[in-house]
Amino acid sequence: MCHSCDHDPETQTEIRIAGIRGIQGVVRKAVNDELRATIWEPQHMDKIVPSLLFNMQKIEDVDSRTGPPSSPTGGEKEENPALLAENCFRELLGRATYGNMNNAVRPVFAHLDHHKLWDPNEFAVSCFKIIMYSIQAQYSHHVIQEILGHLDACKKDSPRVRAGIIQVLLEAVAIAAKGSIGPTVLEVFNTLLKHLRISVDFELGDRRSSAGSATFSTSSKESDERIVQNAIIQTIGFFGSNLPDYQRSEIMMFIMGKVPVFGATSQSLDTSHLGDLGTRRIQIMLLRSLLMVTSGYKAMTITNALPAPFLDPLLSPSLMEDSELRQLVLEILHNLIDRHDNRAKLRGIRIIPDVSDLKIKRDKISRQDVSFMKKHGQQLYRHIYLGCKEEDNVQKNFELLYTSLALITIELANEEVVIDLIRLAIALQDVAIINEDNLPMFNRCGVMALVAAYLNFLSQMIAVPAFCQHVSKVIETRSLEASYFLPETIFKDKCNLPKSLEKHEKNLFFLTNKIAESLGGSGYSVERLSVPYVPQVTDEDRLSRRKSIVDTVSIQVDILPGNSTEDKIDNTEEITFEALKKAIDNNGLEEQEKEKRRLVIEKFQKAPFEEIAAQCETKANLLHDRLAQILELTIRPPPSPSGTMTITAGHAHYQSVPVYEMKFPDLCVY
Repeated sequence: MCHSCDHDPETQTEIRIAGIRGIQGVVRKAVNDELRATIWEPQHMDKIVPSLLFNMQKIEDVDSRTGPPSSPTGGEKEENPALLAENCFRELLGRATYGNMNNAVRPVFAHLDHHKLWDPNEFAVSCFKIIMYSIQAQYSHHVIQEILGHLDACKKDSPRVRAGIIQVLLEAVAIAAKGSIGPTVLEVFNTLLKHLRISVDFELGDRRSSAGSATFSTSSKESDERIVQNAIIQTIGFFGSNLPDYQRSEIMMFIMGKVPVFGATSQSLDTSHLGDLGTRRIQIMLLRSLLMVTSGYKAMTITNALPAPFLDPLLSPSLMEDSELRQLVLEILHNLIDRHDNRAKLRGIRIIPDVSDLKIKRDKISRQDVSFMKKHGQQLYRHIYLGCKEEDNVQKNFELLYTSLALITIELANEEVVIDLIRLAIALQDVAIINEDNLPMFNRCGVMALVAAYLNFLSQMIAVPAFCQHVSKVIETRSLEASYFLPETIFKDKCNLPKSLEKHEKNLFFLTNKIAESLGGSGYSVERLSVPYVPQVTDEDRLSRRKSIVDTVSIQVDILPGNSTEDKIDNTEEITFEALKKAIDNNGLEEQEKEKRRLVIEKFQKAPFEEIAAQCETKANLLHDRLAQILELTIRPPPSPSGTMTITAGHAHYQSVPVYEMKFPDLCVY
């Protein structure tokens, strides 16, 4: 009766209304009758649900019926089969319990598949909105699981069908996220990420199969796959951004763990068969998803927002030779660092005449934030430093790098961090002037403009008059003599670039001694300003390995100029008495020392950690043996546990040397 197709419209309506009333009576009777157990069986639901849906398709205004249950008048109920069917459907779902929820929902998928209602999917979306609003809130995750299962079953269907199902999932999740979706949180993300990889695989497969013949159908198929991918990203982002903070941090870790990194073995999505292009597509889409999830996330402390297991893999893509990936990483960092919504005020790189006009919001730096910067500050500086040296940087990259420095200043900077940031800015200025990396002239001027904009911002934030005066004077001089060193000029469409930077006068540059002098008078500890900034060498690109504090300190000692003479010995040089004598000779040629320091830095930046450790151990053992030979030194263990040992050097004899004094660097003295 519900499917009546009588030629007389009035008769058809009457028959359908009678059929729907019959179903409604059965549903109501099932509440306190023996039918209660049988009505929910699949063979009955497969008839009841499609009959109701068939009539619901006649609703003219779909959107008007997608909210919570309405209270139509009696006349409307009696005359409109579609409206009567919808209310009966709501009533049926409202009576569903834990054990029979799935039986009521599965026929909906069969009906939508049979009538091809996923593309376009307006009716499918309205159906599931009705379902989500009608069922009891604690059963929402059952519906979401059914949608995920149907998406898996349709993974080989057309892109538009899959996109329609994903959009339905988005609407269902949007409603469920307001309450509780139980154990399906990770399942939703895992399934969506799996289908993201499948979609990229299909897209690249179509592209490979049509190589050399650009047909309309192929390009249309690729654009359809992009629709699927965008729907997945939108769903991931919307779902994640509506979760409570404790769940959102877990999802951030989960997504970050899925980002594939070249040469790294982890729990990331398997992209081995996709090639470099497919891997890059996955990386960009996962980072876009993560960007949406982190939007609006406000952690109490920066440690909660950027825990080490999340920070290390997040920063790794910022070192890749892809400007879009680096931009996404910086934007994610901004979402997590900016806890007072200052980023919009800093948009665009420029010389700000009066920073106080921006009305920057900030709190006193907490002890946890200070601790975070002591542990991870060098890591952030390093990635900003290396990010400025990338050849493919465009204006947006420089703007995001500037914003990163400004947000660190606002949210995390105490006096010690301020000094570190100034050292970083001066090091970036040196990168542009010396140009050891052979950067294009646009990049060099862009870095100079970035440094000018940032130091102008920093000087006003810390409000040291002498520092502000020096920065303002340099900027004023640049505006008259070298405007291409300022962001307002260099980032214009047409800017005349200089042929070289070597001939510029010192008054165009920010000088360390002037800055130290100005800050020293205001109580800042400026001793470290005289030590040039050198990026911390880490192994974080490998994601799973991190250096210990001892390794980090020892490497920093090796690469800083003016340290112990041992790092001036070439790795392959034979260690003899003459070599040792030569090593401690401070009158060596400057160029040789500079070259050897460069080689040491390069070795620690590029060589695997195990290789470095093995070389250091071998070198230490070799040096120990050679010194023992030169000094004719023999060491005998102490005869008793008295904590002393006997040393014989040549014909001299020394007794009772305390064991704690027998450190390797002091061996020559004894």
